[in-house]
Amino acid sequence: MTRLQTALDAIDEANAKDPRLDEGQPEALLYGTRMSEEANRLFPNASESLQIAARGQHIERWVLKRADYPEGRAGYLKWRRDLAVHHADRVSAIMGDAGFSEDEISETGAMLRKEGIKRNDQVQALEDIICFVFLKWYFAPFAAKHPEEKVLDIVVKTARKMSADARARVLAEFNLPADLAAAFEAPNA
Repeated sequence: MTRLQTALDAIDEANAKDPRLDEGQPEALLYGTRMSEEANRLFPNASESLQIAARGQHIERWVLKRADYPEGRAGYLKWRRDLAVHHADRVSAIMGDAGFSEDEISETGAMLRKEGIKRNDQVQALEDIICFVFLKWYFAPFAAKHPEEKVLDIVVKTARKMSADARARVLAEFNLPADLAAAFEAPNA
């Protein structure tokens, strides 16, 4: 077995313990599979670090509960930062056990902590994958539960995080209503 497969299997093993279910599967395990599918589709020549970061994006996400943080934006942002550090630490340990170099581990950790988004191609690639997974599998259920103005706000924020190439690809791959498509057409999204 390759070191890449060893790392991916270890991430899956951890995520298989997620007590939350989605489509009858542990939620984090299903999310990791979807992330890998999109990574392979969007970046067929992705580095091993990017492949691992995609699979480990939500490793053990259930461990840090949103309810354990204060309400409001500040509490939400603290929870998200703590999750990113947890994901990076867990994936780094797995990569070390699988025989990856310190440079590869550091690169993957930076991706998972989103250090250098819009400046680092690998971090941006991971963000583009995350956004595609959201749009493909999680957007419709989200939109069904929220008012139109909140949905539009989330679409604008999602488009803003994406690279220009990814935004163009969204427009080509998704049949979006005009108001949502406009968010992806903006030159400086």
